Amino acid sequence: MAALGIAAMTISSFAGSASAQALLEKIKSGETIRLGFTNEPPSAYPGDNNEPLGLVNAMTLDVLKKMGTTKIEPVVTDWGSLVPGLQAGRFDIITGGMWIKPERCRNVLFSEPIALSKDALVVPKGNPENLHSYEDMRDKGLTFATGAGYTAIQDAQKVGIADDKIMQVAGPPEIVQAVKAGRAAAGVLYNLNAYTLAEKDAAVEVADPFNSAAPSNYPAIAFPLNEQGAVDAFNAVLKDYIGSDEMMKAVGKYGYTKVMLPDGTTTAEACKG
Repeated sequence: MAALGIAAMTISSFAGSASAQALLEKIKSGETIRLGFTNEPPSAYPGDNNEPLGLVNAMTLDVLKKMGTTKIEPVVTDWGSLVPGLQAGRFDIITGGMWIKPERCRNVLFSEPIALSKDALVVPKGNPENLHSYEDMRDKGLTFATGAGYTAIQDAQKVGIADDKIMQVAGPPEIVQAVKAGRAAAGVLYNLNAYTLAEKDAAVEVADPFNSAAPSNYPAIAFPLNEQGAVDAFNAVLKDYIGSDEMMKAVGKYGYTKVMLPDGTTTAEACKG
């Protein structure tokens, strides 16, 4: 779910953009918390009047309510602007379902994992090119689509796919559209997004299997680097919430099932890569 390669902000510039009041105190006092996310159903997406929908937003709203606030201001942006936006103080928390990666751990603080995810390969119905791996796309000289900043870009480069064969678009809907329009032979995106979109569109399907050497990934909620207190408090509530009947009821309508629950890997472990 991927803003790799973003340079770390200097301490002085980061401090200048930080709110004078600690995020945890704002939450406890019931103040409005700004959620930054992009249009990536079912993880996170805007509804009517920018209502924060999707499974990651649903989890976050439940946890924040338990912490003390129900006042939320959604801030919808593109994926590549999430980390810079958090660093610049345009929102307080990233709820886009961002994967915990060593590069990102230098730029944001993550909650403990909220899910276990893998990449999936979306292809035209019938999989006419018989694609099941990055190597298949490389050997056939085909272009594939993925989101700007997604980890799929690095995974593809590692097996020798040229940059001009990697089409970077805004997010999952655009990935699927590129495949449907024939501008890309396939698209790589988070498995839950892939299955959700493929179920709604008979023109595409999810390749089975997708043989990728990429490891499992762990989505989490991201906070500014100077908000460790808020992260600790969020994790304390998340510990009992994750996997609970309350949580499963909130996220079930978005396709989240118990097989997607975290496997015990911690944020500290995921940050090491």
